[in-house]
Formats: sequence, structure tokens, C-alpha cells
Amino acid sequence: MASCDVLVRGAGAVGLAGALSLARQGLRVALLGSSPPVAPAGRADIRTYALNAASVALLQSLRVWDALPPDARTPVHDMRIEGDVAGNALDFSAWSQGADALAWIVDAAELEHALGTAARFAPHLERVTNEVPAELVVLAEGKASPTRERLGVKMALHPYGQRAVCARLEADQAHAGLARQWFRSPDILALLPFDRPRAGHGYGLVWSVPEARAAALMALDDAGFEAALAEATGGTAGMLRLAGARADFPLAFGRAERLCGPGWVLVGDAAHVVHPLAGQGLNLGLADVAALSAAVAGREPWRALGDEKLLRRYARERELPTRAMGQLTDALLHLFASEEPLLRELRNRGLDLVNRLPPLKRFLTERALDRPPAVSKEPR
Repeated sequence: MASCDVLVRGAGAVGLAGALSLARQGLRVALLGSSPPVAPAGRADIRTYALNAASVALLQSLRVWDALPPDARTPVHDMRIEGDVAGNALDFSAWSQGADALAWIVDAAELEHALGTAARFAPHLERVTNEVPAELVVLAEGKASPTRERLGVKMALHPYGQRAVCARLEADQAHAGLARQWFRSPDILALLPFDRPRAGHGYGLVWSVPEARAAALMALDDAGFEAALAEATGGTAGMLRLAGARADFPLAFGRAERLCGPGWVLVGDAAHVVHPLAGQGLNLGLADVAALSAAVAGREPWRALGDEKLLRRYARERELPTRAMGQLTDALLHLFASEEPLLRELRNRGLDLVNRLPPLKRFLTERALDRPPAVSKEPR
């Protein structure tokens, strides 16, 4: 490929989805970069993604969703959030919202494999190993994007002093599509229902803890770690057993000072990084893809792909949602991780209050579902 319309730098889930979405418009798309390493040699990939309705709709439009193995995507029908005072909890239900699911928990490696397979067979899309001249460069290289740095676009990452400890678990009780989350300062623990390693009895664990606590948890043997899990969850999800190795990674908050410029645009973690407590990281990236695809599809016939005025339309579309989600997750973390007595009482009373107000619960559930916008599927 001597030249192309769009060069996508980065071949993770967001980069692959972006390349596929733009290629479906008949644009000549080059995809540069291999998928980032996701697990140490000899270890299984334990990552899971929580996807909302809009993300699922985008993947369906790209004909990727139905290519996933059935046990690699598990619906969340209900969610229960507990505070650090017994009896204070908040419950959400897909049934009360008239939805099939509140979210879907997806195997990260399977999703990236399905996206990669679709990219291999997609018309107008070609993988390249070197830079190709393009009207538009889409940067999907992640939070440490080297191209963003070369462009002089700053993205200050603010470490939380926490790490997320992740693992795959198997429970003796069926999960019944119920996601569980505990906000107990300074820890935030989430059990995401998953049909691996055993259908109906698996969970993806995301346990956000201070760095010293993370190091201690990672140093425990399996029996010690399982005992710590039992204490943290109170046994409400049943007896939990590790189904493989553990991993941990640092947590931070950040946003690029600019999302676009002449001939380039940022998407995914190259543009924004949020705390995983709301499970919205990949959803934000896929929403970036949908918004960029819509902006490109709706451009005037005479306007070039790299026209900064065009790209600002995308940036304006994404400004409020990404900034709001970043600020929300940051505020929730500081509220629920604080050990200050007054904030502790406030957050626990708040959980109970919201649980007693059905209209507010419906509003919050609707925001979490993020009903999908229209996505252009036809070539221009």
C-alpha cells in the first residue's frame, strides 16, 4: 500500500474497531501495529471487558459480536453495590429497565481475536508494517502513545496510588448474571459474572487497592489469597477459588490536552484514561470510534478527511461524555476510598437513599446502559 485515506496506529480493540468502521465506508485504511502484549509468556490472558449496549451495537455493526464464542460473552442481568456498613446497598436490574442486560462481560483476548479476524478479511483494510502516507492518522496507541508525544500533545497522568489486582475465579454458587461490587474504604472490589472457566460459575475479579496492599495480595499463596477474598466478600458469592494466575496494574486518571489537530485524531486510552470502578474504559474508546465514524460519514463531499474543522466536530461530540466520565469516576473513587468518618457516613446513606428512589435508579441505569446511537454501515 503506497498511500491510504486513513492510517490507524495501534491494533488493540479500539484501533481494530476504528479501522473496521472506517473501512466499511469504502475508505482505504491501513492498520499499523501489533496487538500489545497482554500476559507474560506462559500465562493465560485474564482480562475481561464490561461492555454497554452502545459498544455491543457497534460490534454487531462490524459483524464481530456474533463471532465471539458463547461462553466468551456473559450478560449482566442485575448488579448489587454494597458500602462499608452492613445493610447499605444499591441494586440495579435490567428487567426493571426493559433491557436484555445491564452490560456484557467479555473475554478480552477473544474479542481482540474476533476483531483481528474481521480485519484480515475486510475489504479496503490492510495491515502494514511501516508508516504509510494518509490524509488522516487515527492514534489508538494507548495511554503511552509515542505519536501523541511526538506531536507535542501533553497528557498528564495522575496516579491514584492504587493498583488493580485481577484474576479469574470459580465459585461453588451460580452467579445468575449478578455483578457484585463492594466499596469499602480504601478498597473497591468487583466480581463480574463470567461463563469461564465454568458456565454459570465464573467471575472476573477487579480489586482496586492501595499499592502496599496490592503487593501483599500478590505475594500471598493461592490459599491465602482465597482467604482474603472470602473475608472481603463475606462469602456472599459463595466459595471463590482462583482459576489461574493473578495480575496487577497501576491506576491513574488522565486526559489529553487536545483530541485532534490537522490530519490527526486521538481515540481510546491515547485520549483519556479513567479508573476501572465503573468499567467504562473500553466503552469510552468504542464510543470514540462510533463518533469519529459518524463525523467522517457526514462530512461534506469537498471536505478532506484531515480537515481540522471536520475533526473538531468529533472532538466536540466526545468532549462532554469523556470529561464527565473521568470526573465522575475520579469523584466516586475519592468519595468511597476516603476513610474520613463524615464521608463514610455520607456515602453509605447515599447508597441507601438512591436504592429507595426508583426514578433516580432508573435514570442512573439508563445512563449506564448508554443506548446506542445510529452508526453508519453503508459505504459512501
